[in-house]
Amino acid sequence: MSLDDDIAIITRQEAELVFPSFNEDDAHRLGCLLREQAVARGKPVAIEIRTPARALFVTTTPGSAPDNADWIRRKSNTVLRLHRSSYGFGRSLAQSGTTISAERGLDAMDYAAHGGAFPITVKGTGVIGVVTVSGLPQREDHRLVVRGICLFLGRDPAGYDLP
Repeated sequence: MSLDDDIAIITRQEAELVFPSFNEDDAHRLGCLLREQAVARGKPVAIEIRTPARALFVTTTPGSAPDNADWIRRKSNTVLRLHRSSYGFGRSLAQSGTTISAERGLDAMDYAAHGGAFPITVKGTGVIGVVTVSGLPQREDHRLVVRGICLFLGRDPAGYDLP
């Protein structure tokens, strides 16, 4: 799969996976759904759902690493700053052959353009938060988040999957 193909699919994911509304109860339901998906597949991950002001849901699965929390912080910062998925931004950087520091002047200690963080976009409002997974290879972190959002929204995950 080419970078162009990945970017096109991710752009579609970002445009179409929009919530009609989102609150603390939704964060809990989505977080539990993501955790169930990870546990069923034996995936060692940390999961966080947050707004810019506070965490709404945080959990880990067996085998996750302490370093996952810092990856979540950095990937979430990227989404909250740019209103794009961290993987989508990372793929765009790869396509242009640059880095997050060179492209945006952002410190790589505080921002990460690696897969796993996806904007929580509410129809008519915009980006209000981020859902982030860390612990798998970046493409798999991204796929897990997108799959969970699709299931939450009642969409077929196969229609939004990266190959």
